Amino acid sequence: MKQDSKGIAYFSHIVMFLFAAVCIAPFVLLISASLTNQNAIVANGYAFYPTEFSTDAYVYLMNRGWDIIRAYGITVFVTVVGAAIGVMITALLAYPLSRSVTPHRNLIMFIIFFTMLFHGGLIPSYLVYTQLLDMKNSVWALIIPGLLTNGFYIILMRTFFQSTIPAALLESAQLDGAGEYRTLWSVVLPLSTPIMATIGMFTTIFYWNDWQNGMIYITKPELFSIQNLLKRIMEDINFIKDNMGAEAADAMVQMPSDSVKMAIAVIGSLPILIAYPFFQSYFVKGIMIGAVKG
Repeated sequence: MKQDSKGIAYFSHIVMFLFAAVCIAPFVLLISASLTNQNAIVANGYAFYPTEFSTDAYVYLMNRGWDIIRAYGITVFVTVVGAAIGVMITALLAYPLSRSVTPHRNLIMFIIFFTMLFHGGLIPSYLVYTQLLDMKNSVWALIIPGLLTNGFYIILMRTFFQSTIPAALLESAQLDGAGEYRTLWSVVLPLSTPIMATIGMFTTIFYWNDWQNGMIYITKPELFSIQNLLKRIMEDINFIKDNMGAEAADAMVQMPSDSVKMAIAVIGSLPILIAYPFFQSYFVKGIMIGAVKG
């Protein structure tokens, strides 16, 4: 019996190791290509190690260093503020929906679920945010439209509250004189770190990777997020390649266009890859409790 369990454990470890290798391999290839000379990529293709080491792609991007630093600052601000407000709004919605005493909570849940299935469309949304709320070319246009909260997150957090926070604990807090707000901030949220970190991680990733809102609502270059700036740089490179004359062909061959694409992906994704391990334990626990129980 013990041998069988050991065999299953070894097999599981091997499978997980192979799965992890498959997940990591694209990032290794990405970093390697970003550090490979453009001519080597054209001649030999991509490899898991730089055949001709070169930092030309990063030097090319660093020539726009101030633009990248400013775009990083905007993205960090949008991500931190948007994730904090989003998690707070989600908690303020999920907590009353988890209480059976909340009036019309089924109707409210139906409305929230309805937003997960149907959307007004791009044109009505654009008109609301630009004409009614006057958010065009504003940093709030990168925070509010479409990302501030999500019906799935509300349902996930509500399920966590219902399945994890004992009703007797809430009743005890009320008997001690705590109101609903005091109960939420002093009792519920301190016991809800896993789901708060999980929703926070989801929201952070969406804000960091978002480029659509910047493309729709932002036309001023000084308000570009890092994703929009890197997208613009890539479009500039493609424009030069598509419109260059024959006399510029030799110069274009020297431009690290393929390695720049990979360097752009590295710069755009590296901060999230660094931050994820700090949220991993909370992330797994929050998903398991919030999605499986109930």
